[in-house]
Amino acid sequence: MSNKIKHNGVVDGVEEGCVRVRILQSSACSACKVAAHCNASETKEKIIEVQVADAVKYQLGDSVVVVADTAVGFRASLYGYLLPLLLMVVALVAVLKITQSEGYAAVSALGILIPYYIGLYLLRNKLRNKLSFSLEPCC
Repeated sequence: MSNKIKHNGVVDGVEEGCVRVRILQSSACSACKVAAHCNASETKEKIIEVQVADAVKYQLGDSVVVVADTAVGFRASLYGYLLPLLLMVVALVAVLKITQSEGYAAVSALGILIPYYIGLYLLRNKLRNKLSFSLEPCC
């Protein structure tokens, strides 16, 4: 069993120490035969910035494979989904118990996300090192 997450992509830009790769992110049902008639299936184009020491060996339009460890995927899901959800639930329950007002509780649950995402933004360089990708040449 592989512990890697891999996506095929195309080099979109090269800068000193950084390669931008365009990948297509597909939902699990995008390969379904009736996906064209279903609102659930979707494909999104994403740009991934990969920090590499040898960026000069990549050219615009090169086919590459973006590789990440599954731990990186879990960590990204933790920061992006689980922690914000946990903060919202805690804020909702705490404010509801204190004020007995569902309106204040709902606003507080949403409002708690503002400092959380500001904190993530301020720590983005530190997180970039923990949530890193690598490149492999494509077949």
